[in-house]
Amino acid sequence: MELKIGIIGIGAMGRDHVERINERVNGAVVAAISDINKDTAIAYAEEIGATFFENAEDLISSEDIDAVVVTSWDPTHEDYVLECIKNNKYVFCEKPLAIEASGCLNIVHAETEKNKKFVQVGFMRRYDRGYEEIKHELQTGTLGETLLIHCTHRNEMVDEGYDTPMAVENTAVHEVDALRWLLEEDFVTAEVRLPKKQTTKTHAKLHDPQLILLETESGVIIDLEVFVNCQFGYDINCKVVCEQGEIGLTNPTYYSIKTERKDSTRVPSDWKERFIAAYDRELQIWVDGVKNDNITGPSAWDGYMASVTTSACSEARDTGERKDIKFEPKPGLYNQKLRETI
Repeated sequence: MELKIGIIGIGAMGRDHVERINERVNGAVVAAISDINKDTAIAYAEEIGATFFENAEDLISSEDIDAVVVTSWDPTHEDYVLECIKNNKYVFCEKPLAIEASGCLNIVHAETEKNKKFVQVGFMRRYDRGYEEIKHELQTGTLGETLLIHCTHRNEMVDEGYDTPMAVENTAVHEVDALRWLLEEDFVTAEVRLPKKQTTKTHAKLHDPQLILLETESGVIIDLEVFVNCQFGYDINCKVVCEQGEIGLTNPTYYSIKTERKDSTRVPSDWKERFIAAYDRELQIWVDGVKNDNITGPSAWDGYMASVTTSACSEARDTGERKDIKFEPKPGLYNQKLRETI
């Protein structure tokens, strides 16, 4: 059976997923799209052979659509996801699941009322080979207890629409989810330090770089550098320090160049290049899960926990104080073990 997917929002991420589903994911096709830019969306729908829905709610309720992908403007995510749950349809929602943690809880409550998980959040790091292999190594226990984690999240540059809060809530949120998944435990405190000296490549609304400090339930200490105008590329690092060794990501470039007395390895240009394989696996596994009536990726609860954590980081940054991370009790629906390495 070929799933008929409806996509809400055809900006850069939406079109990326259209191409992914139609060209690289097995067992699914984009059958419908909806976007507020009507003329552009109609032309694009004709180009890919899909039906255009002016009203996203009509796309969601259509009997011709089996599952939905939400890649629209962030403030619309909550309502569209709730509408999917109301219609008993699986939905893949790019982060954030909702603008506020309270909105994420609304989605959690909607799922728990039906006692079924309909929602997967687009945290693709869990599907990256490097992160999966780190998780597998940690699960073997051969390196002993985890003590510290050092991370960097660096972008070559951002535009003036990117501000100080986005460094936490739109960028660091990926590490927040990935590390919680790696360690299988939650964060309990957050602190954000802004260095006295920042890059001259930033602008008035953005303090860059920022340093985030997190502590987990078992006492693992994490430092995360977010530097979004580093100038040299998209640089993602994660080094896990254990009692008997260290395990970390390597640059997933499969060649190096030696010339003019230099030996160099290319740094990826952006997130699409760095994580293209992870995005492909993420959507393939989601499609397979929808077909089997059992999605296994990041849940609505994971979306809520990411929001609670990033909100605490933002408060810590704004107040200059260390903040406790407080969250609601986890409903039984989400108590099953986090997704295993595949």
